Amino acid sequence: MSDVAIGVYAIIVMLILFLSGLEMAYSMILVGFMGFTFLMSFAAASNLVVKDFLDTFTTYSFTVIPLFILMGQIASNANIAKKLYMAAHKWAGRIPGGLAMTTVIGAAVFKSMCGSSLATIGTFTGLAIPEMDRYGYKKELSTGTVASVSTLGMILPPSSVLIIYGLIVEQSIGRLFLAGILPSIVISILFMVVIWAWATLRPEIAPRAEIKATWKEKILSLPNFLVVFIIFAVVIGGMMFGFFSPTEAGTIGTVAIFLLALIQREVNLKMMVKSFDESLRISIMTLMLIAGSSIFGHFLAITEIPMIAADWVGGLNLPGSVIMIAIIIIYLVGGSIMDDLAFMILATPIFFPTAVALGYDPIFFAIIICVTIMIGGLIPPMAIYVFILANMTKIPFGTVYKGVLPFLIALVVALVILFIFPQLALWLPNLMMGV
Repeated sequence: MSDVAIGVYAIIVMLILFLSGLEMAYSMILVGFMGFTFLMSFAAASNLVVKDFLDTFTTYSFTVIPLFILMGQIASNANIAKKLYMAAHKWAGRIPGGLAMTTVIGAAVFKSMCGSSLATIGTFTGLAIPEMDRYGYKKELSTGTVASVSTLGMILPPSSVLIIYGLIVEQSIGRLFLAGILPSIVISILFMVVIWAWATLRPEIAPRAEIKATWKEKILSLPNFLVVFIIFAVVIGGMMFGFFSPTEAGTIGTVAIFLLALIQREVNLKMMVKSFDESLRISIMTLMLIAGSSIFGHFLAITEIPMIAADWVGGLNLPGSVIMIAIIIIYLVGGSIMDDLAFMILATPIFFPTAVALGYDPIFFAIIICVTIMIGGLIPPMAIYVFILANMTKIPFGTVYKGVLPFLIALVVALVILFIFPQLALWLPNLMMGV
């Protein structure tokens, strides 16, 4: 049996293990270890596992992951999102579908402090849905909005997915963060267009909120946005201009969010213990995924599957755009059957060389893949964001998914726009950091 055949069978076995209930990190570790043992030796495989674990948990650049996760958890648990939501409420509450638009604005601003999509969906499920219920919004609109807007965590800085992508393929995290800003804005606008059109065509689905905020109240709510913008600008700008490394940016951002919570008198022992506990769990899970990906990636390297795939694709007499669409479809299917981060870590080492060989910019490829996985996270069979929200609210899966469909169309439109106009992702990093 050839090494390539062994590699293909190993991938199939790994997917079977995952679908049977074993965590993806352990599936990759087990199959990578067994495959390396089969092709090399038990001693070589043992050394590989020890080395990859040691490298993952002692590499300085990986410390950026727990820092940005902690930053997000403090922001989530210190009621900062609630203040942002109520401030946005004052400005957009009386527009058709205004409360749902407020959720998009509030979640997008909150995401500029929080790198976790799960933290966003958890926060706004408890914050936005009861508020929309109070004003008579239909469940499909309220739940569809929250589930869909939570996917913005994939590309809006400080996205943990972009951080890990940058570490895996050795790309600038600062450039990746800048590349995600304009696409995030485009997607947010498309989401609000969907809400406005839905609420205009079916007024009963989103009754207008009788909110009569004065201009004074609106102006007084602006500091909530301004403080977050300053923190965002310092963290991203510091990396962009080389004032500090991504790890230092994570530290500064975490301290800034902590000080903001302290000033707002939201800091207490229970909140801090919860934030550290959640951050530790998510960080360890993420690092285990990276270690597993490294072990499995080394096994794939000796089977030469990534190189053969890249050479094969390069030899096809097809336009690069057609091949890229095929890669997008693979990510779309993969993101729909397993955790988005896990699939990104698994698939990127295989398809990244192919995309580069086709002449696609690594930064553009990252944003395209992240938007694709955003869509994958909302489509069956897993539809992870829909599943989580349905479990948290006890609202039927079908109701939530009915609300997600219009936003899913908006995401597909955003993907097409981005594919046709790659400068949406590349213009800002090229402008601010050079080509």
